Amino acid sequence: MIRIVVKFFREGADAANGGLTVEISEKLLCLFSAEVTAEDDRYVVEVPRREVETGSIEPGDTYRVALISGDAGEVEEQPSTEGAPSEPQPPVENGEIRYVEIEDIGKQGDGIARVERGYVIIVPGADVGDRVKVEITEVKSNFAVGEIIEEDI
Repeated sequence: MIRIVVKFFREGADAANGGLTVEISEKLLCLFSAEVTAEDDRYVVEVPRREVETGSIEPGDTYRVALISGDAGEVEEQPSTEGAPSEPQPPVENGEIRYVEIEDIGKQGDGIARVERGYVIIVPGADVGDRVKVEITEVKSNFAVGEIIEEDI
């Protein structure tokens, strides 16, 4: 597990409410249950290894964290979400051919294209404004890599 140090505060909760309405952003990278543990002068939430291995998050990056309270019994009764068919699947597949327009440049200098649901395709060697034909060579849960097979389409 990757350890992320979290600083947070708890506002007054309305126990009589009996329910919670949550809006989930399209930017949601992962969702999991975890305990908050005390360590010296800080609190720690451990992120499951699968969230890093599937490409959802990267060690060393900074993320916004939302905490939703729940009874400990509720957490154990929830079914595992690993491999659940209801999880959104990437809109591309390995070997697929796509026509994309490069909208941005990533931190490493690679071209960034966005397709359905804002899913990112990283295109090494492309510049902003390029329209290229790519073959998808790698697919992760939140991004794919595409190799240019035809430029200026």
